[in-house]
Amino acid sequence: MTRLTPIAAALVTLFAAPLPLYAQVAPPATSANGKPVVLDEVVVQGNRTDFNSNSATITKLPADLHDVPQSVVVINKALLQSQGATSLADALRNVSGITLGGAEGGQIGNNINLNGFSARTDIYMDGFRDRGQYYRDTFAIDQVEVLMGPSSMLFGRGSTGGVINQVTKKANLKESAEVSTSATTNSLYRTTADYNHVLSDTSAVRVSGMLQSGNASTRDQTKVQDGGIAASYAFGIGTPTEINLSALLQHNHDMPDYGQPPLNGHPANVGRDTAYGLNSDHTDQDVASFNATIKHKITPDLIVRSQTQLNYVKTSAVETAPQGIGTVSSKGYTALATPVSSLPLSSLSVQAQSHDRDITDYSIFNQTELAAKFNTGSIKHDVILGVEVGHDGYDNQSYYRNGSCNGVPLNAAGATTGYVACTSLSNPQYSAADANVASTAGNRAGGSANTLAVYANDTVALNDQFKLVGGLRYDKYIASITNSIASSRSLGYANQTVNFTSVRLGSIWQPTEAQSYYLSYGTSFNPSLEQLVGTVGQQNLAPEKNRSYELGGKWDVAENLSLNSAIFQIQKENARSQVATGVYEVSGAVKVNGLRGGATGRLTKNWQIASSYTYLDAQVTAASATDGTLGKVPVNTPKHTLTTWSTYDLTPNWQIGGGPTYMSERFANATNTVQVGGYTRWDATIAYLQPKYDIRFNLFNLSNKMYYDSLIQSDGGRSVPGSGRTAMLSLTYRM
Repeated sequence: MTRLTPIAAALVTLFAAPLPLYAQVAPPATSANGKPVVLDEVVVQGNRTDFNSNSATITKLPADLHDVPQSVVVINKALLQSQGATSLADALRNVSGITLGGAEGGQIGNNINLNGFSARTDIYMDGFRDRGQYYRDTFAIDQVEVLMGPSSMLFGRGSTGGVINQVTKKANLKESAEVSTSATTNSLYRTTADYNHVLSDTSAVRVSGMLQSGNASTRDQTKVQDGGIAASYAFGIGTPTEINLSALLQHNHDMPDYGQPPLNGHPANVGRDTAYGLNSDHTDQDVASFNATIKHKITPDLIVRSQTQLNYVKTSAVETAPQGIGTVSSKGYTALATPVSSLPLSSLSVQAQSHDRDITDYSIFNQTELAAKFNTGSIKHDVILGVEVGHDGYDNQSYYRNGSCNGVPLNAAGATTGYVACTSLSNPQYSAADANVASTAGNRAGGSANTLAVYANDTVALNDQFKLVGGLRYDKYIASITNSIASSRSLGYANQTVNFTSVRLGSIWQPTEAQSYYLSYGTSFNPSLEQLVGTVGQQNLAPEKNRSYELGGKWDVAENLSLNSAIFQIQKENARSQVATGVYEVSGAVKVNGLRGGATGRLTKNWQIASSYTYLDAQVTAASATDGTLGKVPVNTPKHTLTTWSTYDLTPNWQIGGGPTYMSERFANATNTVQVGGYTRWDATIAYLQPKYDIRFNLFNLSNKMYYDSLIQSDGGRSVPGSGRTAMLSLTYRM
């Protein structure tokens, strides 16, 4: 029987009982004649430090989250600034149910697990798929929105656990300028700027920039040198026809971090700062994104909107990863038969493998939608009709370096495996790449896909209290992939055409403006060529199918304080399962039963909070015996995750805050033979706030807790330790 930890049990109790809290609100006052007293309208306006954003920008959703029959988490600029968050990974630490899969190091780009499923291709920018593998910064981001549960009706293929949408900064009719600079105790220096200038009554331009250099964490070999600029030009603001043009350019020169290898069922018991990459390792990335949006209001209730977005990401990586543990003798390196050994750590060595490659990711998509509001009798309709067309492309030229260990070649003659060297497990001595180890071109993988989709969604208001939501989307997905070197795992060529209809159904009961209860059902699908890579035996399989059921509620219990709670089930059917070498069937299944709750906003005028808890009971419920995952817990899926951030205004100028992030134990590989322990990490802040400037001091990992931040399931399951205790001083000046 599963037992909740004390802190998890407390949060379950809190968020599972919002109704009693709401019931404590005083009843409406009555006049002497017994009729309700009608109070004057009170307009509550937020300020720049409010965490609560009870609206989303995804055009396919109603702006008011009470009308969305799904869990939606919004992380706004105020929360990001309070926490000193500078990356998408930092922002997502505010969302329970999310874990990092080698993000911000370990693998290229952000790799995120959402509700137990990979969200590798479910990251969006302004509603468009942002499929490139790169490190995402927040300098050009206003807020991050996370929509939970399968949502192919809204977003097409993928979205099994949900989607993550980055909302970029847009030009607006408010003159503003802001410069921020910060420095950390681990020598990371960062400067950002954001300038919005009003050109006329209906037009404006906005420019944002970022430069940073130093160490990304306290671990060895995590240096970064990044820069970026984003611009937005809008005209026709407030007129029937609004046009917004925006662009993002970013360059990263970072060191990858592939973490530590497994030993005896856990990450090898070496120091937190122990790293196995070479000092010459680097990941260079160039990112370009362009967006054009035209919105024309035909009538107040009839709007046509067309958006086109181009994304391009070029990556050049020279990376060295720990791949296996063994011993070294005069015969060279001998790998352990299994990652199990009773030998002293000083007697063991790590074999390193090159992961060098040049990758190009690009996509161009257009979405054109017609939004209409109309009545049929007493029933109100809020309809969206849309068409999406798009093209994705992927090219990956790999390289390998074949080296030696103790003078003995690590690779057989003619091999293209790329084992580079060996070094001590407990005291690695890597410095720079051996100039005598040549880099040779290996396999070149390519792929492309065309998407054509039509969709329709209607939110039907039967009366003031009851609404129904129904949507359908038809996707035609045509993909092909190639490999220049075919192997037992990689296909020389494959193509696939998938036609799929996705469904979204929901019912909403809103007894008052402050309460909303819902029941929803949604589906999604995952083609086997979804990531534009292919495995032998999978190319002709039907897509994986996902279903979700969610019952939840949303409450405004006090001034600018919102609570939410939900129970849900996500089922993956037709999951790919290996029955023999090179043979797969869609006979697998995964089930996730979950519960989540959250609170965002002000408990009092001076005290605000952003907190969420998620319980996930996830299991592979069907798989072949060969697969070895039947009954196992999916990779990187802890039962309990909790994140809490709270601030208190001691005076109008002084603010203190902080909170814990808790995650229970989880597995680093699919067969559950490598487990990573749970942890609680505490962060804190103190700030001096003025209308013109803020001075903020953030402390990260107060107790210097040793924990593993992200997991990589390849090579038996690697684990990347989190940063040690760090402080950051930042100054933000507004003009």
